[in-house]
Amino acid sequence: MAQLWQNAAAVRRGTVESVTAPEPTGAGVRLRPEIAALPPYRQGRPAPADGFKLSSNENPFDPLPSVVEAISTSAKQVNRYPDASALPLREALAARFGVSADEVLVGAGSVSLLAQFIVAAAAPGDEVVYSWRSFEAYPGLVAVAGATSVTVPNQPDHRHDLEAMAAAITDRTRVAIVCSPNNPTGTIVTAAEFDAFMAAVPADLLVLLDEAYIEFVRDEASVDGRSLIGRYPNLVVLRTFSKAYGLAGLRVGYAIGPVGILDAARSTAIPLGVTAASTAGALASLEPAAEAELLERVEAITVRRGRLYEALLAQGWPVPEPHGNFVWLPTGAATAEVADRLFEAGLVTRAFPPEGIRISIGEEESGDILLRILGELVPALQEQLPS
Repeated sequence: MAQLWQNAAAVRRGTVESVTAPEPTGAGVRLRPEIAALPPYRQGRPAPADGFKLSSNENPFDPLPSVVEAISTSAKQVNRYPDASALPLREALAARFGVSADEVLVGAGSVSLLAQFIVAAAAPGDEVVYSWRSFEAYPGLVAVAGATSVTVPNQPDHRHDLEAMAAAITDRTRVAIVCSPNNPTGTIVTAAEFDAFMAAVPADLLVLLDEAYIEFVRDEASVDGRSLIGRYPNLVVLRTFSKAYGLAGLRVGYAIGPVGILDAARSTAIPLGVTAASTAGALASLEPAAEAELLERVEAITVRRGRLYEALLAQGWPVPEPHGNFVWLPTGAATAEVADRLFEAGLVTRAFPPEGIRISIGEEESGDILLRILGELVPALQEQLPS
């Protein structure tokens, strides 16, 4: 068992290295070697009682009272199964995006939907192309489907290299994932870049546009899946209520795309994955007054993000311009050292050694502590930081 965990720790998600699982012992249960060796998704560790959790890109504001009330009301029916299709929520989203309810798929967070689409399209021997570094769940989702990850390095400015991604597509490629804003680097894909990418890839290739952080984007040049709906028969747009709407604990996301593709993904879903509480909370968040207040909070987060970005640049950190509710600190060889120092100061961040640290935009006080610690560290680390 110890060797199994050592093997699991040895698998690096970016390179998706092959690790041979040990021979079965004990009961002799036969598991897929690539799954036995696959490290599970690593959730951000909790913050100390007097600290701040900046590791999971959560919304730092408390839930709205009206949303809490809707969730509480739904709890009175927990003895009953929920509407398996989340029809009221799909209808509300369909009206918003100008599509039919059948062109909307609701799932237990956008990551659950990603898994459904990958399984629906990619089988053993097939390939899934995505930029790297990007969302750390991608390699695991591809491995579970039995497919092969083809990772394309980000450009030096931490953005997707869509030309290289298009060039990496072969007759074995079944899915391409584009993440904008990219998690964890915070960079965007422009609308022009995405249009060129779609023109370059095969028309029968499923393209997933992962827009979990789209509400935080303020750059008008950015791609926006809403403007693409109906233009491409091979495109699915994925969004979530976890970030901007502050419903991370409810796990509810949605996809918009052609009915045939969505139906295939519906077939791969675990039944009844979206709870009544999730649907109720999402619907309450879409009420005009509630949504207006939530979007005011999003604006406050983007203002904090802008101040933090400018301050980090002034300190000398080579930070790419952020477009999500987080910043990317390219700390290179000093990543573990910086993350440990921040943790000692009560700030839990998400470290990706030896590349960098993703830091969520949290409470106002957390930014002051962050800048103080990083300001102390940067002079001694200049030679170790990426250019």
